Amino acid sequence: MLNIFSLVNGRLFQEEISSLEELSRFQPIWVDLESPTPEEKRWISQHFDVQVPDDAMDEDIEESARFYEEDNGELHIRSDFLIADIDAPRAVRVAFILNQHNAALKSHGVLFSVHEEDLPVFRLLRLRARRAPGLIEDAKDVLLELFSVDAEYSADTLEGIYDELEKVSKMVLSGDVTDELAGAVLAEIARQEDLNGRIRRNMMDTRRALSFTMRLRMLNAEQFDDARQILRDIDSLDSHTAFLFDKINFLMDATVGFININQNKIIKIFSVASVALLPPTLIASVYGMNFQFMPELSQKWGYPFALTLMFASSVVPMIYFRRRGWLK
Repeated sequence: MLNIFSLVNGRLFQEEISSLEELSRFQPIWVDLESPTPEEKRWISQHFDVQVPDDAMDEDIEESARFYEEDNGELHIRSDFLIADIDAPRAVRVAFILNQHNAALKSHGVLFSVHEEDLPVFRLLRLRARRAPGLIEDAKDVLLELFSVDAEYSADTLEGIYDELEKVSKMVLSGDVTDELAGAVLAEIARQEDLNGRIRRNMMDTRRALSFTMRLRMLNAEQFDDARQILRDIDSLDSHTAFLFDKINFLMDATVGFININQNKIIKIFSVASVALLPPTLIASVYGMNFQFMPELSQKWGYPFALTLMFASSVVPMIYFRRRGWLK
């Protein structure tokens, strides 16, 4: 899918392109390629004289090769954007190409973005740019706003993690934690920990991309200040992710502690039962020895007396254990 965005009265105007002739009628500042076909890549090459690399969205590309500038002035940035899906949170690789020195791109330049699936950050930017005139003036503003919205999206996701962990805390600290509840709690904690880790990695990647653009001195004074503000916002999120990691570890330890308590209760039952049955076992062993004159045979009440003695010897320890509170 090929979408282009042009500035109309200070707002982004979106058009979906289905042919090279349609593309030639517009002067966009942002060209977004979602799962592009070879034909759409050819249109970009013919109209803008910009080559989309075949490895633009490869996940195994070296980290050191994700940010570079071509001799012709093209700026290449490969950055990951978060999708905070409840069932499968993941990061999607996006390849950006910014070229301001090509005559076909006019003076304002064009930002090209290539990715495999639609991203929440891109949808939020499109919605915001349509409603807020003057938010974007050129292609570099689009790139900066994408990183800014990415930081805000991560912050919103962190707030969601806070809410979910608050629910988990109420369940764990209620004191009545069964093994089934503990299993559900551990699964939820693991999901939130994975999402929190992905947010932290996403912020690290965004910080690297912003630092790269700032080092190239390609931003004007206002854009440079905006980039520094985004970096400060990202730095503020680091403390939140660290706090959430600590909270997750606490809830994990508390849940495992309740599991151990439940297991100890079961072991205690077996321990009390084995100690209570030791005296009857001893009496049965004595009466079962091969005496010359066996007491149960030489006396009329031998068997009933032995059974009564065995029963009494098991009841007395149980009464003692109950008074000590060991059976609760």
